[in-house]
Amino acid sequence: MNPDDGFRELGRQECLDRLGDVPIGRVVHTRDALPAVLAVNFCLDAESAVVLRTSADSELARSIDGVVVAFEADAVDAAAHSGWSVVVTGHALVVDDPAEHDRLTRTGPRSWVVSPHDVFIRITPELVTGRELVGGRTRYGLERYS
Repeated sequence: MNPDDGFRELGRQECLDRLGDVPIGRVVHTRDALPAVLAVNFCLDAESAVVLRTSADSELARSIDGVVVAFEADAVDAAAHSGWSVVVTGHALVVDDPAEHDRLTRTGPRSWVVSPHDVFIRITPELVTGRELVGGRTRYGLERYS
């Protein structure tokens, strides 16, 4: 990244730390051969994988099990013109081990929608990238143009 463009590249651990600070992200996947984006709540597990919880009957669970997806989360301060964005790319798999499912039921993300049968989906972080906007519009005196 160009150091003068107002952005700072985040290291892998810094990206993962930031993901731990926000409750909502977006899964980017393919639906009917087209890109699709869906907001979800999530958490990070002990191996820094992104863990989602959804209905076993959901289109999301069917469409991303066993495929590569992207997951993005961010935080923005519109008043300060600052923020960050992190993208995790990796394979998504439905957790099918009963013991692991039981553990995630206790420690994983809580479902925001009641479902008779939930599944957990783990996205293993193969590529983790992020950037932070530093300085915002005030960096070059642009606040006078807003």
